[in-house]
Amino acid sequence: MNDFHDLLRAARGRLAGSPQERLGSAQQPGRIRRALGGRAKIVPVAQAWHVGVLLIGDDELWRTGTVLRASEEARRGYTAESQRERAFIKGMAFRGGFAEGETFHYDWTPITGPDDAPLSRDGDRIMIRWSPAGFLMPLADYLDEQIALGTQTPRS
Repeated sequence: MNDFHDLLRAARGRLAGSPQERLGSAQQPGRIRRALGGRAKIVPVAQAWHVGVLLIGDDELWRTGTVLRASEEARRGYTAESQRERAFIKGMAFRGGFAEGETFHYDWTPITGPDDAPLSRDGDRIMIRWSPAGFLMPLADYLDEQIALGTQTPRS
């Protein structure tokens, strides 16, 4: 089985019953709300299973972006600008309806077919680039491996 839609349908079947995580998108306040002090927020727009570099939704597929946990915004003395930015994004998600500590995905990218990054074709096989270093792997094998890793029950 190497057809793109068949692979995703089979993956969704194996993932059924597993917890999904929500995807968020930035939303700017309207003109009137902004005048009243309203601020940008990240609102939930979809949910998906996080499978490695992929986010597999019930009907859609995305490439992962930034994964963070929502938290109430608080003034902190960060030494790095990147820490300050992450804290701001976490606060935006909290204001947008994500629960304190809830994992959310931000800056994700839709994948509409087997030729959208990180996917590609090698003859009749669909491949996935699972590492920025450029490693390619057959998508079928990647899904099998990632789903098996994510569904293993920890031993006591």
